[in-house]
Amino acid sequence: MTERSTLRRLPARGSRELEVIYAILDAAFVAHVGFAVDGQPYVIPTLFGRAGDKLYLHGSAASRMMRTLQSGAPVCVTVTLVDGLVLARSAFHHSMNYRSAVLFGTARAIDDPALKTEALQVISEHLIAGRWDEVRAPNSLELKATTVLELTIEEASAKTRVGPPMDDEQDYALPVWAGVLPLSLKAGAPQPDVRLAEGIAAPDYIKHYRG
Repeated sequence: MTERSTLRRLPARGSRELEVIYAILDAAFVAHVGFAVDGQPYVIPTLFGRAGDKLYLHGSAASRMMRTLQSGAPVCVTVTLVDGLVLARSAFHHSMNYRSAVLFGTARAIDDPALKTEALQVISEHLIAGRWDEVRAPNSLELKATTVLELTIEEASAKTRVGPPMDDEQDYALPVWAGVLPLSLKAGAPQPDVRLAEGIAAPDYIKHYRG
């Protein structure tokens, strides 16, 4: 580990345990990928999948992000899950309960069609397990139009906040409600496509989806 992954603000909330970092990644859908082109920084939200210490990203072969990352440019990936709003008695001490991870590494393009397809399966199964086995797999033209990157996690750290607000002692007597408003991402009822063939029911992995 180096200085780039060292937590300086509230380090007691941090962790470098891989189990903690992987759990945050596995619970998230969207990663924000940071990189620079000619000194201009960009941060792009994207879907991802994880297998071991590898992250898999995909996008159009014409994508600036894909072209930049496969050249070996340094990359920073962040993931954040918001679990609740922490409402304090003072404006200053309002906060959020959250789980976050920051990753550093370099990416390489996967060119072999079989390995490329396996990586896309990792991303698909991360989003909704069981879907890949039912749908049509990517054909050769689709694979050619898609860049798939494998990012080895070289360094990473996690940071979390849990619990109630932490007010100044003199503020606990204020007549203001304080506490935590929990937040969560919840799946709704499946909405069938208007062109769905008659008699096709939503499979159990959709009807009982829990993320």
